[in-house]
Amino acid sequence: MRIATWNVNSIRVRQTHVRRWLERVKPDVLVLQEIKCEAPNFPAAVFEELGYTVEIVGQKAYNGVAALTLGPATISHRALPGLPAEDVQSRYIEIDYQGLTVIGLYLPNGNSGGDAGYAYKLAWMDALCERATTLLTEDRDLVIAGDFNVCPAPLDFAAGTLPPTDALLRPETRARFRRLIHSGLTDPVRALHPSAPAYSFWDYQAGAWERDRGLRIDFALLSPKLAECLVAAAPDRDERGAEQPSDHVPVVVDLDWPRAS
Repeated sequence: MRIATWNVNSIRVRQTHVRRWLERVKPDVLVLQEIKCEAPNFPAAVFEELGYTVEIVGQKAYNGVAALTLGPATISHRALPGLPAEDVQSRYIEIDYQGLTVIGLYLPNGNSGGDAGYAYKLAWMDALCERATTLLTEDRDLVIAGDFNVCPAPLDFAAGTLPPTDALLRPETRARFRRLIHSGLTDPVRALHPSAPAYSFWDYQAGAWERDRGLRIDFALLSPKLAECLVAAAPDRDERGAEQPSDHVPVVVDLDWPRAS
């Protein structure tokens, strides 16, 4: 099984990119972030023509996530359990697909809105940790994939790209990411490539792509049994070199799943 995550930075701008990539890579599951549109304006038919089922949690002009699956999936949550009911930001989708629970997320950046904006990021991460713990306790075969807006270690960002005070690097942010990992999840890219930068994001400014001044902020974390099935995991760097690309590239994980009993 092939599972991928991609922050497309506007699906209506990037729908041709996504369709071309789907035809080339053929993932079983693709979760998208920053679709930046409400569900009626999402170009679902473009992907349904390729055999994908599309589930959308949209928001006008901002945020928004979606899940594309080859064949049907059951959507279980359209918002992160544990957040206040009045939270209207579209950042989370949870589906059941062929025996897997797949979470697609767009975690808050935390650099805007001052102290309140950063507190929201931390509260969101706390709720995500609780959800992951619940699902792992239930022995779910789980993938949590998306734009996490965190660089867990120095290897995950090019020197000088971010100040130490950036919300992606602050110790409180990194501590919560470590809590996710310590709950029993595996970062497959780092498991297979322990010393490679493996960036998934390059800013549009200051020649970041040409100078390879990137960040690794997109992840697909695996529960224990899925980690045992890991075959390959890496960002698809080629997409950043396309015409009018997203500033993120897909991260692709291949699993030997389901395994014969």
